[in-house]
Amino acid sequence: MQAVKPITKPTKQRRMLYQAPDHIRHKLFAAPLAPELKTAHRIKAFPVRSGDTVRIMRGDHKGFEGKITRIDREKYRIYVEGLTREKVDGTTIFVPVHPSKVMITTLNLDDKWRKKILEGKKVALKKAEEVAEIKEEAIEERVAVEEKPPRKKPKRRKKKAAKKPAEKKMKEKAEEAKKEEKPKIKKARAKRKTTKKAEKGT
Repeated sequence: MQAVKPITKPTKQRRMLYQAPDHIRHKLFAAPLAPELKTAHRIKAFPVRSGDTVRIMRGDHKGFEGKITRIDREKYRIYVEGLTREKVDGTTIFVPVHPSKVMITTLNLDDKWRKKILEGKKVALKKAEEVAEIKEEAIEERVAVEEKPPRKKPKRRKKKAAKKPAEKKMKEKAEEAKKEEKPKIKKARAKRKTTKKAEKGT
């Protein structure tokens, strides 16, 4: 698989943003959740939709809270109920707010599909935590095994090999043969001496 390089050119980034398909635009409407919702749903951010109550966190209208009445996917803006301004001609219009400037305080869960998404994310998080725990346990076991010094094997005494009975018999025979050879040699030496003396006498 070929690695995708991050796009750093501002012109290309703008083109990608304003030519983005609808399913990607939906993700770009994600806003952070309030601390209570974070603990309840175990999610940091979630795409905004009409019916959610939001609090504006930045800008001139910081601290304003109200329900979302309309979402403009084309211009990446949301319109909050009660957040209006007067034009020069005297007409009142809704003030457009970017979803990143907003924090969701209550979620609109009338849609069953939205509920399913939240439940699915909870299940995925639980599975991820279980896998992480198993990995940690495996790492701890490895570390414990590595830390333990290797056991020294006890030195075994070498047993002397028992002499075979055949070898014993062979040795005994050799010793007997040596004993028999000695008197023969003595006799031969005595004969030689007598012959030499006899030769000298003649």
